[in-house]
Amino acid sequence: MCDSIIQVEVTIPTQTKYLNLIGSIGEHIAKELDDFSGDREALAYNLNLVLTEATINAIKHGTLTDPDDTVRITITIQENELNIKVYDHGQGFDLESVPLPDLDNPKEGGLGIFFIRTLMDSVTYTRQGDCNVLEIVKYLSR
Repeated sequence: MCDSIIQVEVTIPTQTKYLNLIGSIGEHIAKELDDFSGDREALAYNLNLVLTEATINAIKHGTLTDPDDTVRITITIQENELNIKVYDHGQGFDLESVPLPDLDNPKEGGLGIFFIRTLMDSVTYTRQGDCNVLEIVKYLSR
């Protein structure tokens, strides 16, 4: 196994006021990748969007009613792979049952998982111990 090039872990309270922080971490990581030969601006935008959507879903749908609950986000880059994990303590959901949105008649909400799946290469959702884990992978060209 290769050593991580970048590894970031952030734990935030279940409050939406931290969404800008989480999104900007993704943006900054994308802009600082030394060997990345792709479109840094597009990757930065996509990571901001994906991290924000995944975190807001964890806050809204994946937390218990405990005001002291937290959401943990890890971002790891190894070789050509960027891996994001978002941990929550809620009851979870079936990722495969999330319907595609009706883009002809859009409604507020319900686009987060669609954006994440569209912009990233792999998305899984599992239960690990007392946490649900949304794992998002983006393969990076170098």
